[in-house]
Amino acid sequence: MKELDKKINTHFSGKVVRKDLTKLVKGNAIVPTYVLEYLLGQYCATDNEATIEQGIQQVKSVISNHFVHRDQAQIVKSTIREKGSHRIIDKISVKLNDKEDQYEANFANLGLNKVPVADDVIRSYPKLLTEGVWCILTMGYLRTDEKNSTPWIVDSIKPIQISNVDLEEYKEARQQFTKNEWIDLLVQTMGLNPDEFSFRTKLLQLTRLVPFVENNYNLIELGPKGTGKSHVFSELSPHGILLSGGEVTKAKLFVNNSNGAIGLVGFWDVISYDEFAGKTKKTDRGLVDIMKNYMANKSFSRGTSVYGASASMVFVGNTDHTVNYMLKHSNLFDALPKDYYDTAFLDRIHAYVPGWEVQKLRNDMFTSDYGFIVDYLAEILKDLRKEDRTNDFKPFFELSNSITTRDKDGISKTFSGLIKVIYPDGKFNKEEAREILDFAIECRKRVKEQLRKMDETFEKVDFSYSDRETGRKNGVETLEEVQYGRASVVESQFIPEQAVEPTFKQQTPREIQKELKAGQIILRDNQTGISYEKLFGDYLVGSTEITITDPYIRLPYQFRNLMEFIELVTKKVNIDQDVKINLITVNTEEYIEGFKEKLSQLEYGLESMGITFNFEFRESIHDRSIELNNGWKILLGRGLDIWQKTNGWFDLSEFIQAKRQCKACEVTYLRV
Repeated sequence: MKELDKKINTHFSGKVVRKDLTKLVKGNAIVPTYVLEYLLGQYCATDNEATIEQGIQQVKSVISNHFVHRDQAQIVKSTIREKGSHRIIDKISVKLNDKEDQYEANFANLGLNKVPVADDVIRSYPKLLTEGVWCILTMGYLRTDEKNSTPWIVDSIKPIQISNVDLEEYKEARQQFTKNEWIDLLVQTMGLNPDEFSFRTKLLQLTRLVPFVENNYNLIELGPKGTGKSHVFSELSPHGILLSGGEVTKAKLFVNNSNGAIGLVGFWDVISYDEFAGKTKKTDRGLVDIMKNYMANKSFSRGTSVYGASASMVFVGNTDHTVNYMLKHSNLFDALPKDYYDTAFLDRIHAYVPGWEVQKLRNDMFTSDYGFIVDYLAEILKDLRKEDRTNDFKPFFELSNSITTRDKDGISKTFSGLIKVIYPDGKFNKEEAREILDFAIECRKRVKEQLRKMDETFEKVDFSYSDRETGRKNGVETLEEVQYGRASVVESQFIPEQAVEPTFKQQTPREIQKELKAGQIILRDNQTGISYEKLFGDYLVGSTEITITDPYIRLPYQFRNLMEFIELVTKKVNIDQDVKINLITVNTEEYIEGFKEKLSQLEYGLESMGITFNFEFRESIHDRSIELNNGWKILLGRGLDIWQKTNGWFDLSEFIQAKRQCKACEVTYLRV
């Protein structure tokens, strides 16, 4: 067991479950993850293998004997009739029959309709009156000769959700984890393997949780298919509902004028619209107008009455074009239906999650480690909705005066939500607050910049903030601005070393490429468009000896990085001269012999090209750099390992560096 898993089980015993167990017990049951993990939490919330194995069998038995499959509905009905009563798991929705003055239940899988339900059940569980809730219930059967009556009886009913959680205990246990450990725990809770994601991509995943902890939070995520955009909203929480974008009506969502019944916003914490994008989709213009008012004012009116609600709105959909295409030819809202392609509606969006940064899910992106029972986390997130953290950045930072009230609301609510998710105990330092604030500003800026492209009446906003302690002003740019908004990715981020006056040695015509400067480049998580050519190419010109110091050249992809760098060297240096490449690295006893053999083969291959290759192992090295004998030294924050994992041989980014996503790091250029 990993150290993090041991820690999770120590501090959250009975509240966590191994995430691969869900697949083991699901079988062909079409049921949300939170239902399965509710059952797993009863029997498998432990790290004891024997207990887990026994619990799996118990849960399989419960599903086999009590879960209602549609194709076996008649068998279940017969079982209830023969036994007189039987426990089942099904999705139940209830409606009021005003003619008979009684509540009546409809069963999604069992196929029964208009089964009477006691009034006190509805008073205890009003959410049953909406689209449907998964429940464990005991169904009875009593023969009757009474006309228009049904033999079916609901003996007892209980929605599948944890009833009580201790928020203070949760906050106290959070203090036993580092920031990265806690984020990894949450990512594992979502069923994902944190080792496969950059820090920024983890933040993107966790932003999907913000609607569950923030009242009246409006989020949009557009991106390619297969990235798991809607998974969280259908599987993670019994307090959220996922709707097809085409199924929404005014009556269903807000209030039915014919009978005054409140719609979904009155019962759910999160309402998510799946497959929201699609230019040709037909929409109700009146619905858009009501949504605009609700998203801005937390209230809606139909007829003469005004209603308030706290449900958050989430819109997820697929994009039709690449990001570069949309930025050049239209905007990032390009895929939306015509009636939602409305600047007044879109201005109510608090954050735009760039779904194109999230890789399509592969098998190795799912985890088999421990995470919270999702229903437990769902109840914690619901309790956290009561707290307000929108001003928690203000002791450290002050937003620019040019940021509008609506922009500030979007930034503050995203900040508040992520703070509650990552730092529920409220304990974080200035740099951690800056990290979240930068991301929150970027998510709102993405909305505003596209609105400016759609409507010239939107003024340019200075999305910056000041450090209250130092007075330093910090600007924030979206990643797509950095990648596609300027002529050169590298030059746009180059921070010159102002204190160093440029001094140049005499160069040959081949060496004179452009004026080189000392300074720094900061690469961001998920950034693309970066290659060794852009980072190092011009600095290699004129060098005849290159020393690479990198302690991590041992795994296949790290060796690939070395080979790609050497390939660049052969293009940039004059190999008619005596050229030397030196590698200083370390390795483990397990791999060192095989690695020496590979390096010896590389040495032999380069010798035939007129390049001398030397390598040595030093146990004590930590710093990473490229030192050149033409007067330059390049410090590498991550060594040559600047990219995230690709999807393998069938992924074009495996062969084209500029298509790969970067890891966050710094590259510093020094004159020596």
